[in-house]
Amino acid sequence: MRIFVAGASGLIGTRLIRLLTAAGHEVAGMTRSPGGAGLLRGLGVEPVICDVFDLPALTAAVTAFGPEVVFHQLTDLPDDAAEVAAYGERNNRIRTEGTGNLLAAAAAAGARVIAQSVSWELPSGGGRTAVAAHERAVLAAGGVVIRYGQFHGPGTYYPGTPPPPPRIDIDEAARRTPAALAVPPGLTIVIDDRAAEPES
Repeated sequence: MRIFVAGASGLIGTRLIRLLTAAGHEVAGMTRSPGGAGLLRGLGVEPVICDVFDLPALTAAVTAFGPEVVFHQLTDLPDDAAEVAAYGERNNRIRTEGTGNLLAAAAAAGARVIAQSVSWELPSGGGRTAVAAHERAVLAAGGVVIRYGQFHGPGTYYPGTPPPPPRIDIDEAARRTPAALAVPPGLTIVIDDRAAEPES
């Protein structure tokens, strides 16, 4: 398949593109920075430098590649867990405006969308509202929402002791993600030792 990965230079994105290319898929990876583009080129994928908030440029980039599937692995989170709250509005914008733009670009290319989400209950407020809007938009477009558990392992906020459930090792989460290519539209949960399963 031809697969466009938005957020390809991120924590799960870099792992996912390795798995997709190893399986024989043709992959384009989107990043916001030239540094990210160099990383992606080194991993053997076509780098695309684009800002998800620039809808015309995003649409042009996605349609030029002509994917069958667009993976939405975009977040705007800090490296330091202590700063997560300060990034809340930025990450919420990714989940609302960013998701809307990516869905529009995918629709222009005739591609379906597989988007990441979270499987734990967020505190009431902007984050919970943004996640709900994000999921509704993806499902309304006939896409797949992957609700991941909290990541743990190398590079995550929990490199040693895992967090409370729901949780998933970051490498295991990446390994299970390509299974979403074969599931019908809807919600899929990727947590702990469970395989990705469509929610009934």
